[in-house]
Amino acid sequence: MFETTIPFGEPELMRASAYRLYLKELEAEAAQSGVSSRISSLSPSLRADLYRFEAGGGTSEVLEVVAACVRHGKRVTIHLQFGERVLPLTVFPQERLVHSPVPTDQLYGDPLAKLRVMHVEPALLRPPGDVERALVGELRLHSPLAPLLWELAMRGGRDELLPEIAGPAVYRVAPGLELETLAVRDDELAAVDRLRVTSTNLREIADWPGLNRTRAIRLLNALYLQAGLIVSRSHPGAVSEHWFSALGR
Repeated sequence: MFETTIPFGEPELMRASAYRLYLKELEAEAAQSGVSSRISSLSPSLRADLYRFEAGGGTSEVLEVVAACVRHGKRVTIHLQFGERVLPLTVFPQERLVHSPVPTDQLYGDPLAKLRVMHVEPALLRPPGDVERALVGELRLHSPLAPLLWELAMRGGRDELLPEIAGPAVYRVAPGLELETLAVRDDELAAVDRLRVTSTNLREIADWPGLNRTRAIRLLNALYLQAGLIVSRSHPGAVSEHWFSALGR
């Protein structure tokens, strides 16, 4: 049996075909439990959160898994199919760091939308500064979590609102949100500035200059993952959004 987490350096990434064989063994072991092997070893709360996406035969998307990890504050290693290889991406939500054998900026753009979740497990690695120094990866393989979250939301494979912010609602940017370290485009920044001063529903945001429904959804997901989005479901604008949704508009 091979190690499921690569702790040090820049090792050669495992081939996806070999990893699938290992996952088949895990699936056989988990068959009687009825819980996907990708999430069976996680904490009960995080497992229940991810299982929502796997119910009915679906699979978790990268953004869903990372969002759940951040929401629950759990250190998780996500094994991603990266071309023909497997990339172990370890997320440290409380430290706002990510560990990756491949520089995260090499994942941005076209590769980001093609990443696929193969396996999720509690992280064996520890963050920089941890007392168990033998389990801390090389510092050069760590990078800030915020840019990855932004890129996953804006340029990844998901174009639906995350469940926590979906449904009739109006949105506003939280005070103190800072985006200076992120690659925010001019039209996105203009939308953020408008959301700093007004609460607006998705339908209206989608009509703003440079945006459409898909880009508005991605922007709201991105702001939520930066802990920068206020969601209100009792605002009059949320009520009108519910009315429009009922009409199928």
